[in-house]
Amino acid sequence: MAISDGVRDTQSGAGRPSETGDADALKDEAARRSGIHGWLDGVRSTRTGRLTLKIVIGVVGAVLVVAGLIMVPFPGPGWLVVFAGLAVLATEFHWAHRLLEFGKRTLSAWTSWLGRQGWPLKILVVLVAAVAAVAIVYYGLKLSFGLDLVVEAQKLINR
Repeated sequence: MAISDGVRDTQSGAGRPSETGDADALKDEAARRSGIHGWLDGVRSTRTGRLTLKIVIGVVGAVLVVAGLIMVPFPGPGWLVVFAGLAVLATEFHWAHRLLEFGKRTLSAWTSWLGRQGWPLKILVVLVAAVAAVAIVYYGLKLSFGLDLVVEAQKLINR
């Protein structure tokens, strides 16, 4: 069954719509696309597939965003994981796509601005980031596990 200019060309039903609606046409179109996009289009071609895909993408993206936000204060790829989660969510949700684009524009503007600055300011930014990372790790360990790194270091030195 082919659809051209809004008129159905059916071999079996003289213009009658298919029992599956447009799902057959969408699946045929998806089969023409290759790779993951074709597969996703095939899944989206039915109501159940579309809903299931939204739920799965929403859960996976939300887990990545939450895990990234938990990792942000610690040294490591926190923001990278947040952006990866937003990229996953952006495949199904328009608001996530807009938020991801805003984040990319903001990051680009920040790195562009920092690139235009002189070496003293760049060194200051690196030092502030390093001091913040050390303070976060120190207080994170002290408050979470009761582990004082300064006291532990003094014990090692005094041996």
